[in-house]
Amino acid sequence: MYHAPVAAHVLSVNLAVPRRDGAMLRKTGIDKRPTDAPVQVRAPGDRATGLGSGVTGDEIFDRRHHGGDDQAVYAYAREDLDHWSAELSRDLPHGTFGENLTTRGIDVTGALIGERWRIGPDLLLEVSVPRIPCATFARWMDLPSWVKTFTQAALPGAYLRVLTPGTIRAGDEITITHRPTHDITIALAFRAMTLERALLPRLLDAPALPEKTLADARAYASRTPA
Repeated sequence: MYHAPVAAHVLSVNLAVPRRDGAMLRKTGIDKRPTDAPVQVRAPGDRATGLGSGVTGDEIFDRRHHGGDDQAVYAYAREDLDHWSAELSRDLPHGTFGENLTTRGIDVTGALIGERWRIGPDLLLEVSVPRIPCATFARWMDLPSWVKTFTQAALPGAYLRVLTPGTIRAGDEITITHRPTHDITIALAFRAMTLERALLPRLLDAPALPEKTLADARAYASRTPA
């Protein structure tokens, strides 16, 4: 029997449940849980002095590494969570990876840097940069080798910046309204930023990346013989 493809949509909007990171004795917002309520999304401003997360009701405590306009919203595909669920032989509910949006039907890791998503009637997001795993993520997963495992798989999910604020909720459709002409995906950018540094010069074709990432790419390119 033929089944029509499912339209890309938000499965859940997830907000932080603050908890202590026992090893560091500080708070973390990596534990995110779905909410049924409508949620306002807006640009949070500067990482250090702004609102932190772009998702109202969410919280970010490590402002040195997380939050700000270039990391306003974090999206992870349910399809990739299902991959990890099978790999790890454990249930991974929506929000387990600390994502604000758990999606279905859109290739998050294959999204182009600078790709734009319309969600609901008003919200417009732009794909900005991949998520880089950290020790807090490994402790949360209770897997000492998790950073290495996650990095090798290159299924990082995507951070997005807010171009037009709006209200979203679970079930909202995701529409891609713009795709750049370059071929720099979240997956390729992640590989360049982690295990395959020789790819860094290619990131210069994606001006929507954060300036720090572009600066790293320019620096690497300047040191590499033509």
